[in-house]
Amino acid sequence: MTKKKIRIALVGTEFMGRAHANAWRQVVPFFEPELDPILKMVCGRDAAKTEAFARRWGFEEFSTDWRTVVEREDVDVVDLSLPQSLQPEVAIAAAKSGKHIFCEKPMALTVKAAEEMIREAEKANVRHYVNYNYRRSPAVSLAKQIIEEGRIGEIRHWRGAYLQDWLVDPEAPIGWKLKKAHAGYGPHGDLNSHGVDLAHFLVGKIESVYCQKRTFINERPIETGSSTMDTVDVDDASQMLVNFDCGALGSFEATRFATGQRNANQFEIFGSQGALRWDLEDLTRLEFYSKEDPSHLRGYRTILASEPEHPYVGKWWPPGHAIGYEHTFVHAVADFLSAISEGQPISPDFSDGLRVLQVLEAANESAESGQRVNVIKK
Repeated sequence: MTKKKIRIALVGTEFMGRAHANAWRQVVPFFEPELDPILKMVCGRDAAKTEAFARRWGFEEFSTDWRTVVEREDVDVVDLSLPQSLQPEVAIAAAKSGKHIFCEKPMALTVKAAEEMIREAEKANVRHYVNYNYRRSPAVSLAKQIIEEGRIGEIRHWRGAYLQDWLVDPEAPIGWKLKKAHAGYGPHGDLNSHGVDLAHFLVGKIESVYCQKRTFINERPIETGSSTMDTVDVDDASQMLVNFDCGALGSFEATRFATGQRNANQFEIFGSQGALRWDLEDLTRLEFYSKEDPSHLRGYRTILASEPEHPYVGKWWPPGHAIGYEHTFVHAVADFLSAISEGQPISPDFSDGLRVLQVLEAANESAESGQRVNVIKK
């Protein structure tokens, strides 16, 4: 039986563009979705680079004009891997053209822009997804199952940290992620957005937040080796203390100055009957502590999330064969295609992305005022 085709237009060709392109290519042989994705178009700013990207990843055509791309009748899905300052305009145009939207995180710079994205996507009745891909790590999905089964009891504490060190060197050049006009925030918006989404997914909504932020290096070279400097106008590190609606307490740390930490996205969850720990740098392992164990045997057990019954794993390799970072994108694409073919919503969607931005904006207000701030509820 011939599968129905679904035609993909990717907008953005840098790091995230490659991760997304790889996911569209890998999803068919491993997940056998009902819809067969066709890599129709890729769009970037530089014609030569975009043409080379199209050849490398197997896109049929390329363009430097996103407006033309999202309006094409032979495009069904618009996949955005752009800076968050650019995504709202493209997403809104895509929704008005009736396209489903697969959007990288954070979805926008501001709550206001995110709200407009939601209005247009819902008006158009298209599927909309924000790629908080770490939800789809098998170990994190397993943590969700363990929590829902009541195995750690009432959740009382969340401890989250996203730690990188790529800006420790003061000679590291400035880029768009260090400019407020393009990124909004530094790691407070970029890294903390992942942590907040994971906390929403595993613990529940955040009610209020207290935040402090710091910029350690205020100027950087405009490019490697240059003596011309530009101003850094975003944070280099952020710390948040939060109250959850469920009564739990939480802490979040996000920094690009954690010397020796390459990409450590970590959480610990403590409940009345047990606890969970996870780290992206060892993403297939979940640590689980249970008070139900006999006292002389209690301790954190390490679960290697590589068994066929673990989420997503049955589509990949035999037990004990670890999967990696790129697989979380494949899982997201597989679920997105299922949502379209079944006419069902997908999570996290634009509403989830909005809730993350509400927390980040409230935290920014807290950092500026020195006061705890309530998060807007929607």
